[in-house]
Amino acid sequence: MEPKHIVIVGGGAAGLHLATRLGRQLKRRPGEATITLIDRDYSHIWKPLLHEVAAGTLDTGVEQVGFIPQASRSGFRYWPGEMTGLDRGARRVRLAPQLDLQGDIILPEREVPYDILVLAVGSSANDFGIPGVLEHALFIDSRSQAEAFNTALRAEVMRCLAGPEEMTLDIAIVGAGATGVELSAELNTAFDLAAGYGLPNLRKRLRLTLVETAPRILGALPERVAAASQSVLERVGVTVLTNAQVSAVEEDALVLKDGRRIPAKLKVWAAGIKAPTFLRELDGLEAARNNQLVVRPTLQASQDDSIYVLGDCAALTPPGAQRPLPATAQVAHQQAAHLADSLAGTLRGRAPTPFTYREQGALVALGRYNAFGSLGRTGLLRKGGLFIQGWFAHLSYSSLYRRHQLRLFGFWRVLLYWASDFLRHLSRPGVRLE
Repeated sequence: MEPKHIVIVGGGAAGLHLATRLGRQLKRRPGEATITLIDRDYSHIWKPLLHEVAAGTLDTGVEQVGFIPQASRSGFRYWPGEMTGLDRGARRVRLAPQLDLQGDIILPEREVPYDILVLAVGSSANDFGIPGVLEHALFIDSRSQAEAFNTALRAEVMRCLAGPEEMTLDIAIVGAGATGVELSAELNTAFDLAAGYGLPNLRKRLRLTLVETAPRILGALPERVAAASQSVLERVGVTVLTNAQVSAVEEDALVLKDGRRIPAKLKVWAAGIKAPTFLRELDGLEAARNNQLVVRPTLQASQDDSIYVLGDCAALTPPGAQRPLPATAQVAHQQAAHLADSLAGTLRGRAPTPFTYREQGALVALGRYNAFGSLGRTGLLRKGGLFIQGWFAHLSYSSLYRRHQLRLFGFWRVLLYWASDFLRHLSRPGVRLE
């Protein structure tokens, strides 16, 4: 019997974790199935690190995971491509042409056959159709976007330093979820570090505003975590505006619904969440309002047993819940681990098993200033959970990334990564200056 072909589209936290874990399992059972991972990029970086890439405090060349060597080690195949469509009847995924930097075609439009398809294409911030967002704001939902912001940031820093003493660098961040809050703190950290390399006046020129539509920041986290985080941000000089709705984005400012105008040369849009638009147009699959695909407890698409959806692009509402699971790395990793084991059983004739999410808490790191979190299960978190802060919260936060590395590389290889990280931090500047 021909081996089944499992196609995973998307190499983010969910997709790469699934391909790695399932690939290692199937390496011990040759001839049962083949796995192909499709992603438009050639490497992976953990999405919760992108605010550090944007601020220039993380070296993507070191932290990225190349898909080709990871595939070779873990028993799956990698194929570059961007999904644009789907033929469910023929069970084929349609990919856009692959272009080089000059716009010339490297690979033509292609179709990839599958027996089992897993969609893990992630999500991005939601512009909500607000005028000027796409034209004048920057996003940091991918490595390329985060690097583009950092390039723009360094250019504005140079202009500011070359200008008169009273010239300021005005930055506005829209959306005070974890991304917006952590980016606000990380930018301040980057400017503090730059001061230590002979740019002492730069820190005083930063004018950073964090804008949130809701009554408070970090709406998905307990109130105590949000209050402590806002206190730290304000202490380091961030202006936090809540109950502030953006009505338009201009070239040099945000315009609020109440008429206020927030000057900003650089504007980052980190509000809301939506899955890629093409998902809404996929051959009869059921999509939610924000383009996420509706899935059953088994993570199968509501309209097709051979298609699974996980991570940020999946809308899974647990029994008794009023809204789908949040788009977090914690959810993505749990779904990937569950689906790897479930698919391994399905290939042997067992029925897919339902997924159960286990809330383990929430954490937010504010650069080098502090970190806060709430640990515990869902029922405990509704009462606020176990509040943590300081070095223990920082350690807990960093352990999330270390666990991600463990899933991808295994214990011994990760020890080497940790040792090299330690040595590199001793010898390299803490912020990108060039």
